[in-house]
Amino acid sequence: MKRQLAILFFANMFSLFGFGQKENDSIPTIELTTIAQVNQGNSLITAPIDIGNIESLWFEGNLIPNFYIRESKDSRLMGVITPQIIIRMYQEESFPVRTPSYMPQITVYYLLSLKENLKSLSLFGRLAHHSNGQDGDFFLANGDINLKSGDFSTNYYEFGLINTNFKSRYNAVQFLSTSFQIHPITHLSSEELKNIYSNYRWNTTFSIFKIPTNNIQLKKKNASFSIKGQSTWMFGDVNDWNGLSLNRLNLSLTLYYHPKFLEDIGFFTQLYHGMDYYNIYFDHKLDIVRFGIMTEKLRF
Repeated sequence: MKRQLAILFFANMFSLFGFGQKENDSIPTIELTTIAQVNQGNSLITAPIDIGNIESLWFEGNLIPNFYIRESKDSRLMGVITPQIIIRMYQEESFPVRTPSYMPQITVYYLLSLKENLKSLSLFGRLAHHSNGQDGDFFLANGDINLKSGDFSTNYYEFGLINTNFKSRYNAVQFLSTSFQIHPITHLSSEELKNIYSNYRWNTTFSIFKIPTNNIQLKKKNASFSIKGQSTWMFGDVNDWNGLSLNRLNLSLTLYYHPKFLEDIGFFTQLYHGMDYYNIYFDHKLDIVRFGIMTEKLRF
């Protein structure tokens, strides 16, 4: 499963990037809000048919509302406030929702350079919090992590670059971002996370949005299809892992389809391998395939 995910991710990333293609002069300049929305991610709800080693869920909901702070539509500097929440409802008695992930964040974007035909380079910085709203002991008496009521909390900084481009060969808008994430080893994070939770992470994300070919220059449209590949490499002392251990690698590949009969949502399939991102469940390793619906309000 690890090898298949890695092959899918890198094969799509390099084949779709399409270096050296001629751009389409009819495409309007992309807005900074669109760049930010791609980088922030989309809200989604999964169906209860996950394939893999995750617990049986009725659904996982990832809610990502964005509030934009800017002087005008053409501003090169913009802030985004995002009160992100991830919720899992388990297929157990009373359908419990355990320890949701609360992930409020403030992100600042600055448009470094802007050229014709959607070519741009943007810088972003983020201050974020991730906790589960619990106050119990982190460990149980037997030394296991207390998944139901253990206190999980971390704060982090993230800095990165986003390259935006249009490729006429695919009639698609492409985004390539890279960022570095720092979780300070201080009172800003739970002390129990030391040496079992990565404090430094390198994130890379590649996205491509396929645009309908008819009347592109006359009316903004939803992307009919999109693909997003993400990778995270975790640095630091984590569980005595070797510096080159593949346990440090998280991979995700998401395929999204927007049917013509729907306005703001579509269907997605996601493959994920790596550390569980659901707060105190981070010690679990996931290899899953999931399906569901996703919001997509981007217009090109």
